[in-house]
Amino acid sequence: MAWDAWGLPERRQDLSDAQRALLTAALGVSGDLQPERDAAAVTLTESALTSAASTALAEAVGADHVHTDHDRRLRHSGGKSTPDLLRRKDSGPQQAPDAVVEPADHDQVAAVLTVCAAHRIAVVPFGGGTSVVGGVDPEPGDLTAVVTLDLGRMNALLDLDVESGTATFGAGTTGPQAEQLLAEHGLSLGHFPQSFQFATLGGFAATRSSGQASAGYGRFDDMVQRFRVVTPAGELALGQAPASAAGPDLRELFIGSEGVFGIITEVTVRVHPEPEHTVYQAWSFPDFAAGAHALRTLAQSPDKPTVLRLSDEAETGLNLALASDIGGAAPTGGCLAITTFEGDRAGAQARAGRAAALLTAAGGTALGEQPTRAWEHGRFDAPYLRDTLLRAGAIAETLETATTWQNLAHLRQSVTAALTGNLTAQGTPALVLCHISHTYPTGASLYFTVVCAQSEDPLTQWMSAKRAAGDAIVAAGGTITHHHAVGRDHRPWMAAEVGELGVAVLRAVKNTVDPDGILNPGKLIP
Repeated sequence: MAWDAWGLPERRQDLSDAQRALLTAALGVSGDLQPERDAAAVTLTESALTSAASTALAEAVGADHVHTDHDRRLRHSGGKSTPDLLRRKDSGPQQAPDAVVEPADHDQVAAVLTVCAAHRIAVVPFGGGTSVVGGVDPEPGDLTAVVTLDLGRMNALLDLDVESGTATFGAGTTGPQAEQLLAEHGLSLGHFPQSFQFATLGGFAATRSSGQASAGYGRFDDMVQRFRVVTPAGELALGQAPASAAGPDLRELFIGSEGVFGIITEVTVRVHPEPEHTVYQAWSFPDFAAGAHALRTLAQSPDKPTVLRLSDEAETGLNLALASDIGGAAPTGGCLAITTFEGDRAGAQARAGRAAALLTAAGGTALGEQPTRAWEHGRFDAPYLRDTLLRAGAIAETLETATTWQNLAHLRQSVTAALTGNLTAQGTPALVLCHISHTYPTGASLYFTVVCAQSEDPLTQWMSAKRAAGDAIVAAGGTITHHHAVGRDHRPWMAAEVGELGVAVLRAVKNTVDPDGILNPGKLIP
C-alpha cells in the first residue's frame, strides 16, 4: 500500500463536484487538495539495530530478508488510521521500525523470536498493515530496538481437506490470495471485511475480524478451526478437533491477542462451496427505529441473509445527496437497508422470499437490486475517500461498537451526542453518520463515520473526540470495539471492558508466554 494513505496509489480519488459542494455547504471546507508529500523527504528515526543483532537475524531468515532501508522502514511505520496518517505529515523524525524482517515459514518465525529475546528487541507482527487502531505501530517499549515481522512471504495454501471442509494457509495469505487459491477448487472462505484486499488471514485471526458477509458465514473467529502459534516461551498447535471438552479452549487466548501473546503462523479455516446464486434486495424504512426492529426480526429468524446492513437517516441522506456518484441508486428518504442471500438458486430465492415477507410486514419498502449492487461494487473503496477528505482539509474517521438490541438506540444516541458535542465545542461542527454493520440474534454493531473541518491541530482535535466517544460507549454499555480490535488506541478502555481482574489475567498470560515482553509492546493490555 501507499506509505501515507490507504491502498494503491493509482486508486487515489479526486473529489466530485457534488462532494466538494457538500463539504463547502456543510462544513465550510473548500475542498482544495494539499499537495502529496515526497516519501524521500521524510526523516525517520535512526535505526538502533546493532550489527550483532542484524547478523543474527540474517542467519535466521537470510540476509536478503532483513531490511533497514528508508523505503521499507517507512512503509512499515504504522497502520492506516486517521491518526496514523496525520502523524505521517509531521516534519520531524518519524518513528519507524529499526528493521523489517521477512520470515518464510513457522520455523523462521521461531528463530527470529529467539534472536530478539536474546538481544532485547521488540517484535511487531505485520500482515497487510491495515490496522486502524495503532495495532502495528513500531513501539519498542523499554527494549533496545524494534523490528517489524512482515509475514507476507508466508502466503501459501498448505493443506486442503475437501471432505472435512477445511483449508490451511500461511498466516501472511491475503484475503484475495485465499479466495483465488480456494476458487481453483470451487470453494470460498466468504470473509470480506473492508480491509479484504490487503489484510491477511493471520491478521484476521489476531484481531477477531468480522466481515461484511458475517450474517451468513460468521465472524472470522467462527471460521478458525486450528492454528499454529510461536511464542518466546515455545510453540503451540491448537484445535485438533472441531469441538472438545478438554478444558478451556486455549485458541481463545490467541484469537484477538493482536500479536501480544504470540505470532500466528498457520491458520486452518472452515470453507464452503462457492455460492451458485446471489439474490440482491434493498429496502427503505421510515426511520432508524423501524429499520432496526426489522433487522432484529430477521436476525432472529431462520432465514438469515448473507449480508444485512442498515444506514441511519443521516447516512442515507448523504448517499441520496451523492446519488449521482453511486450509480443513481438511493431511497427517497428514511433509512436504507441492504440484503443479499447466497447459496443454490432455489434455496437463496426461497430464503429471500421469506425474508421479504418479514421485512414488508415490519414496514419496509422494497427498492429492488440496484442499491445493494451499488454498495457491493464500492464496498472496499471508502478509505480512499477518507484519505482524499484528509487532503482536502476535513477530518474523516470511523469507530464502531456493539450492544444488545434493547440498548441499541441508547448507545447510538449517546455516542452521536458525545461526538457532536465535543467537536462543536472545539469549533468544528460535525456530520455523524451511523449504520448497523453486523447483526446477531441478541444484538448488533453500530459503525459511526465522523466528518468535520480540520482544526489547526487535527490530531489533537480527533483524539479529543475519540476519547469522548470511547467514554460514551463504556458509559452506555457498549463494547469499546466490535471488530477494529484494541491496539494502542482502545487500550485506555480495556480495564472498563474486562475489569481489573481480567487485566490481571491477561498480564499473567503475557508473563507466561512472553516473559521478556518483546511481543508488540504498548498494545491491548493496559
